[in-house]
Amino acid sequence: MHYKKILFTGFLALLATVSQAQSKLKTGIWRGALKTSSGNELPFNFEVKDIAGNRQLSVINGTERFKVTDIRQKADSLFIRMPLFNSEFKLKYEGSGLKGKWIKHLGNKDASMDFTAAPGQAWRFFSSVTKPAFNVTGRWSAIFGQGDHKDTTVGEFKQIGAKLTGTFLTTTGDYRYLEGTVNGDKIYLSTFDGGHAFLFTANIADANTLINGKYYSGYSSMDQWTAVRNGKAKLPDAYSLTYLKPGYKKIDFTFPDINGMKMSLSDARFKNKVVIVQILGSWCPNCMDETSYMVNYYKKYHPHGVEIIGLAYERTTDFAKSKPALQQLKTRFNINYPLLITGYTPAKGDPLKSLPMLADFKGFPTTIIIDKKGDVRKIHTGFSGPGTGRYYTEFANEFEKLTNDLLAEK
Repeated sequence: MHYKKILFTGFLALLATVSQAQSKLKTGIWRGALKTSSGNELPFNFEVKDIAGNRQLSVINGTERFKVTDIRQKADSLFIRMPLFNSEFKLKYEGSGLKGKWIKHLGNKDASMDFTAAPGQAWRFFSSVTKPAFNVTGRWSAIFGQGDHKDTTVGEFKQIGAKLTGTFLTTTGDYRYLEGTVNGDKIYLSTFDGGHAFLFTANIADANTLINGKYYSGYSSMDQWTAVRNGKAKLPDAYSLTYLKPGYKKIDFTFPDINGMKMSLSDARFKNKVVIVQILGSWCPNCMDETSYMVNYYKKYHPHGVEIIGLAYERTTDFAKSKPALQQLKTRFNINYPLLITGYTPAKGDPLKSLPMLADFKGFPTTIIIDKKGDVRKIHTGFSGPGTGRYYTEFANEFEKLTNDLLAEK
């Protein structure tokens, strides 16, 4: 009996080992889909690779590959922690695929969406498509919302065959890398970056008009949009939207850094320097793009007398809860300039309470440029990231010219 029990126990262990081997995350291209409250699928693709015996995946949006390395398996469960935005997937294997939840941790609560994924599916919206009725490549003037809640944006699209990529630019940033399909007379675009999940659909009425647009954000948010082709469409000057109150030329603040050490613009390290104050949040995708730019900008200009200081507005006023999210951002981008935890949230009115010399505040990110005398010279609202193509290049060129001019001043 004892011998048979040993054999049986060994057989169960072998089965468990085989089961776990069969459940190991398959390499190759996957199609994932989040489910909105309206029942729509919000799809995206990701690629799984084996790197030195460990699984690593990259979320695919247009030309972006968003790397994710924190992947843990326990029996038939898979846990994927996103490197930014404090979100994660809790999944179980179902056949060759995965099923479970994407969970966002939002300060004092969590939000989740149902998620499924299947291996070997490189298509995003349709496995086969109807020939596109039109080519929507170009610039469009798009209006989101209705009535008093209208928001004018600029759409930039590139269509090759049925494949569509592009983005929407707004006064406070862009929707980052969108990817999708033109299927007959309808367009489909989506993106997922671990913090935000967006889905756009619209009908193509003719070569110059998009109608019946729907914009889905996360689980339940939905808005309407339309667009007309307009090669001259543009947004207001990003340097004209945020400004100081009359009588003010300077800003001042004192906040702790990640290690709890208080820091202020009056500190010696900022004296006689061109200082860039980056108003950001670890939850903000456009802030992520700006941070990626600023890290390289800092490497180039810090030796010439430029300092950067980041002011973080997190989803909670609790320092201890905010610290891990900022540490994650710092590690992800290898940030060498100080990040301060303001203790304020991004809620309307909070940034103005923390910086009362500002007359207005439009959104995140906002960048304040200070000259060597400590005077605010310009304030830039929003950030057009690399997903916007030439807009990103134009910003970088203009920003660096401004830096060179300020450094040249006596």
